[in-house]
Amino acid sequence: MMKTKGHLIPSVPVPVPYGAHVVDQGVHFSILSRHATRVWLLLFDHADDDRPVEEHELLPERNRLGDLWHLHVPTAREGQYYVYRMDGPKGGPEGHAFDPRQWLLDPYALAVAGQKTWGAHEGVTPGRQVLNGRLFPKGIILKEDGFDWSGDRTLRVPLNESIIYEVNVRGYTAHPSAGSPYPGTYRALIDKIPYLQELGITTIELLPTQEFNEMELLWENGPRRDLRNMWGYTTQAFFAPNGRYASANRHGEQVREFKEMVLAMHRAGIEVILDVAFNHTGEGGMDAQTYSFRGIDNALYYMLEEGGQSYKNYSGCGNTVNGNHPVVRDFILHCLRYWVLHMRVDGFRFDLATILARGRDGNLLANPPVIEQIAEDPLLRGVKIIAEAWDAAGAYQVGSFPSDRWSEWNGFFRDEVRDFWRGGSNWSTLATRLCGSPDLYDRPGQTAHKSVNYITSHDGFTLADLVSYSHKHNQANNEDNRDGDNHNRSDNCGHEGPTDNPAIRARRLRRQKNMLATLFLAQGVPMLLGGDEFGRTQQGNNNAYCQDNEISWVDWNLLRDHRQLHDFTRRLIAFRRNHPVLWRANFDHYRVVGEGLLAIHWYGPDGQLPNWESGEALACRVDGRRDSFGGDYDDDDLFIIFSRSEKPQTFHLPPNRDGRPWLLAISTQDQPPLFKREDRSILQVEGQSVTVLTHAR
Repeated sequence: MMKTKGHLIPSVPVPVPYGAHVVDQGVHFSILSRHATRVWLLLFDHADDDRPVEEHELLPERNRLGDLWHLHVPTAREGQYYVYRMDGPKGGPEGHAFDPRQWLLDPYALAVAGQKTWGAHEGVTPGRQVLNGRLFPKGIILKEDGFDWSGDRTLRVPLNESIIYEVNVRGYTAHPSAGSPYPGTYRALIDKIPYLQELGITTIELLPTQEFNEMELLWENGPRRDLRNMWGYTTQAFFAPNGRYASANRHGEQVREFKEMVLAMHRAGIEVILDVAFNHTGEGGMDAQTYSFRGIDNALYYMLEEGGQSYKNYSGCGNTVNGNHPVVRDFILHCLRYWVLHMRVDGFRFDLATILARGRDGNLLANPPVIEQIAEDPLLRGVKIIAEAWDAAGAYQVGSFPSDRWSEWNGFFRDEVRDFWRGGSNWSTLATRLCGSPDLYDRPGQTAHKSVNYITSHDGFTLADLVSYSHKHNQANNEDNRDGDNHNRSDNCGHEGPTDNPAIRARRLRRQKNMLATLFLAQGVPMLLGGDEFGRTQQGNNNAYCQDNEISWVDWNLLRDHRQLHDFTRRLIAFRRNHPVLWRANFDHYRVVGEGLLAIHWYGPDGQLPNWESGEALACRVDGRRDSFGGDYDDDDLFIIFSRSEKPQTFHLPPNRDGRPWLLAISTQDQPPLFKREDRSILQVEGQSVTVLTHAR
């Protein structure tokens, strides 16, 4: 046993900030544990070392201030690696889980060295409960890297002008067709910036990029053992960018590569927002592998039940973070500030955010402290914060998430637009979603931009699969097709899966165009799933979190094969960005405004009021004048026609502004719809279509 040197190290009077910080003479370490009775710091010269070169015991009488354990090590240096060990009570009603044998990763580690390459797993033994040695994720001692942020700019794209694009760092560029010399990395994302600019994206939303273990299923001794976690919702280190998403990561290079990606995006005018999972961690249930929080202070960081013998599991992932404990609230705020201040990200999407609305007893709170703190924090005031406003325990807060500052993924928009185009929801439901969901958000302090509208996301079918499969096909996940949602609101258009039938293929293409048009013509903030614009498929898998293969990888050959869909999506995005009438911030279009005009008028095909319950087609005239929607400048009037009928529909068009004729702008039809009169007052559209007209200038 290496001789402990803790008594040789002088204490430091100010034991903050947390983590490992290089100072003039050595390194200053600080970690929080309320219930530990003994703490050891282990230092390593190499990431693969099985044994530390130094081990220091932190003595309570010299190295503890309140709940904070701290130590100055003169011999420590930048580039070394470190972990902790802790001892203390075990079991009991408080649920303590201290084990002095177990190495522990610092929650404030800024970079982590574990497996060097994506998917490395040599030496892992299924069921082993104490993991130490070369594969254990060690913190890397870093100092400020002097990164040159020259040319960076704070974009802060207004919500009403945002086009959000959701991608997985690895899945977006891992396929050979992506053409990157660094597939699956931050560098490969940089290579795709010209494509994102051409598409018209303003904001890229990245699935979790904080350090996680893609090989977590290795601990199972069964058919799922070799599956890899592609999505990353099993965070190990919340301050550290994922090392396997970098082309180099042994010495903390992933921090620089992440910054290079952010800087390149900003220079191209694209924001970067991160998907973060503060609702649970990668430590799983009580019998799973300990990496950090469980061994540091299980009773503080997690919600426990049954006399401390198990975790409350509102996340569906084995544990639930105790987000409204004051200590954990501080940790979350410190983390968010770090990513904004030091990594310069532009916002966050919070996975299962309703868990953060639960108190320490698990009950939903009217005014959750952590939700309010994130909303009101001065440093975070300018960034986007978006809630997935539900959790795995049945709480659903879309439209009632307890904060005016937060936007929400609008699950009602997703479900009802899907239902509508397969013949479900009625016209009034569609109109409500098109108007920014006033049934959910038309109240004091709220705008239509509270609603992040989407039809597909990483979780569920892709857009192409939504029109190709009526049932999930998750057999590759090795769970006997039990996993994933059974209520997809999908329709295979006449055949399950791939087909060469030209009629079915044409129907599927039209359905995709119709849903995309609905998304980008609706008030609110549109979000597009990366690859949907050119027909990406997951082969019917609606829960592809563990498919690190062509099921999850974006096949860029599809961009060539589905050029028509891509070009249509690009034109839709450009149309939206050029028409601020689609960016309304308020709900005045439901009220009399301006010169006594309604901002939106609704029509049936005959030019009269529509049949809201059983009509086959619906149109709306959107008034683009400044006084109709409170904008800074005039816009075109729009006339938008939605037809769900299988037969052609003839629309009598209302007079346009100043008597000018209507001009065709967008159509989901293969051939342009036909004007039946020379004065363009009657238009025939095909069934199952969306048509947009503007007035001639």
